[in-house]
Order: sequence, then structure tokens, then C-alpha cells
Amino acid sequence: MNAVRGARIGSLCTVTSPIMPTYGRTDLSFERGEGAFLETTDGRRFLDFGAGVAVNSLGHAHPHLVSALTKQAERVWHTSNLYRIPGQEELARRLVSHTFADTVFFTNSGAEAIECAIKTARKYHAAEGQPERYRLITFEGAFHGRTLAAIAAAGQEKLTQGFGPLTPGFDPVPLGDIEAVKAAVSEETAGILIEPVQGEGGIRIVEPEFLRALRALCDQKGLLLILDEVQTGAGRTGKLFAHEWSGITPDIMGIAKGIGGGFPLGACLATEKAAKGMTVGTHGSTYGGNPLAMAVGNAVLDVILEEGFLDNVTQMAGRLSQGLAMVVDTYGDIIEDSRGSGLMIGLKCRAENTAVRQALLDQGLLTAPAGDNIVRLLPPLIIEENHVTDALGRIEKACLALREAQANDIAGAPHD
Repeated sequence: MNAVRGARIGSLCTVTSPIMPTYGRTDLSFERGEGAFLETTDGRRFLDFGAGVAVNSLGHAHPHLVSALTKQAERVWHTSNLYRIPGQEELARRLVSHTFADTVFFTNSGAEAIECAIKTARKYHAAEGQPERYRLITFEGAFHGRTLAAIAAAGQEKLTQGFGPLTPGFDPVPLGDIEAVKAAVSEETAGILIEPVQGEGGIRIVEPEFLRALRALCDQKGLLLILDEVQTGAGRTGKLFAHEWSGITPDIMGIAKGIGGGFPLGACLATEKAAKGMTVGTHGSTYGGNPLAMAVGNAVLDVILEEGFLDNVTQMAGRLSQGLAMVVDTYGDIIEDSRGSGLMIGLKCRAENTAVRQALLDQGLLTAPAGDNIVRLLPPLIIEENHVTDALGRIEKACLALREAQANDIAGAPHD
């Protein structure tokens, strides 16, 4: 078998486990982390450029997050939303003061944040006396989570197959085609749901002009613009939220991942107008916004909102992108291109992305997969120049190893 095309990520776990087998896990177990590095139970050290799929925004064991969580754990863990939660009110105020939003609903995950966003959009039109307006225009290649509504919104067969009739109300169109969007608008359309950068779909950037066109269309047609910033938010692209690069604001936005820095935390943000239908009893969450999560979320914002933090994200992203351009020039037979925004970068592979990820793993670099034969680089936002240099060196060594494997395959192939 071709060494490049047949490689797999590490060795997959084959030990019988009581855990439902929905993941193809790599046989690595990490027991400690510090900053941008993780260490396995057997003492191997890895540079983490996957960050738990864009979750560990401040790296591992960040002292401010550890302190905030520890202090809160010594006080109270959970009370439920039957009572006021001071940390929740504080984090909501801070998110409102730094975004378009007037109101926030806290969740435990990105999928829940998107569910809340979908419900908020539908409820808005019902409150306006137009309950028939419940459909959302979505985009091919999207990923919005794993709930029944979220997989229906994405519409990808690999996500929906075997789960019975799909939740109705979603109309997917090609990404970037404004005429297709306009043609999809009907009397039942409630809004438009889009990721500013498609993450799972292969780091596909939505051009600012397209986002501005969507905003104008929503204003013209009385639709709600919903942004999925679960992966792009919390500083990942060099702005607090990715839509800021286009100069537009949404009506509703779902966030998660980086805002919790590794603690399960998501949120649905909305304008007062868009959330007019979300009254007492219309939505809820037992754990959402509990004191532990709020302590960590506030601590994450403390760091990300520090003067110069996002500037450093942009600087490190620039250095990494420049270095990757040189890698592409040298090893174009392995990696044909790099693309992305800020520290959300995709390596477009010529070799199979599974083989590239394995080669990177062999060099001690953790990454994440994506569609369109992409390897994602999603490093912690706290990386410094030495981390960038280190990562680029490992990527070059991985490419060289793959090139040599290809050459050996060719040399060892039988000749007619």
C-alpha cells in the first residue's frame, strides 16, 4: 500500500471500552499540559496546534483560569437558573458591552448555542404575527453541531444519514452565491445562518463583501442574520469576533469553544429586537451559565480583552502564514496551499490529510482534520514567536518524511 495514501493517525484504540464508539480516537492519553504543550501519560511532549479543536484559547493550565476556577469551586458550583447568578450577569454585561448584542443566553456547548439561535429566530417572527416564517437559508459545506436541527441545517449526508426524517426548515445554497441566496428567499424565510469561516468544511473564508450583501438582503427583506461564531469567536481570527472584519453586525450569534478556554461554555447573543419572542418559559438549560462556567468565561475575557492581546494574535498569525507560504513553495507536492484567518489556518494537502496529520504527529505536532482534504492549525492564542518557529520546523520535517516515503514507494514499485 502507498505509504502516503495508506497512513493512519497514530494507532486507533482497539481495546474494548464502555464508551460508545462514535470517535476514531488516536491512541494517545495526555495527563498534563502547560501553555502550548501537552504531555502524554508515558512522558512524550507535543506542541499543541489543535487546541482541543479551537477550544483551549489560552493554552493549558493558564494560571488566571486555574485561579478563577479554583476560587469558584471552593464557593459554589451549581445553583440552577431558578436563581440569579452574579457571574452570569457579569459575563453577559461584558459580552453586551463588546458586541452588537443586548441580551445573552448561556449554554454548555456550541450546538446548544446554535439551537437557541434557531429557536430565537423562529420565535421572533411568531411574535411578529408571522409564525409561517420559520425557514433558514444555510450554506453547503457548513457545520453547526450534532443535534437534529444542527445536522439538518448543515444538510451533509455524512451527518444526517440514518437519523430518520430531517428537522424541516433549512434551505442550503452554494457558499458565496448571492443570487442563489436571493432566489431561496420565500414568504416562509425567517433568516440566514452562516459561519464567517467554515471550519469543519475546510477553512473556507466567507468574503467580507458577501457578508455585507447578506446583511443588506436581510435588512431589505425583514430577515434575521444569524452568525455561527462557535469556532471563529473569542479572538481566533485576531478580532474578538470574525464578523468585525467585514464591518457588519448580526441579529443573533452563537458562540462557544474559545470563550470557555476548555471549560464547557457557549452562549447565544441577540439584539433586543431579535430576542423579543424569548420570554419566560420559552427556553432553558439546567447547567447553562452555572457559577463554575461563568468564573472561567470571565477569566478568559480578562485575558483576551487585555491591551495588545489581539494584536499579538494577528502578529503571530502573520508570521505563521509567511512561514507556511515558504513550506508550500518548498513542499508543494505535499501541501499545495495554506488558507485561513488569524490563527485559524488550513493546510490544503496533495497527499491525504490523514497521512499529513500522521507525519505531523510523528514530529510531535498536534493538529485537527477538516473537509476538503484540509489539516487545521488552531494553536492557542497565547503562542509566541518561538512556538511558530518550532511548529514550522516540525511541519517541514513532516513534509520531508512524506516526500521520502513517496520516493521509496516509487523505487520499490514493481516494473513491467
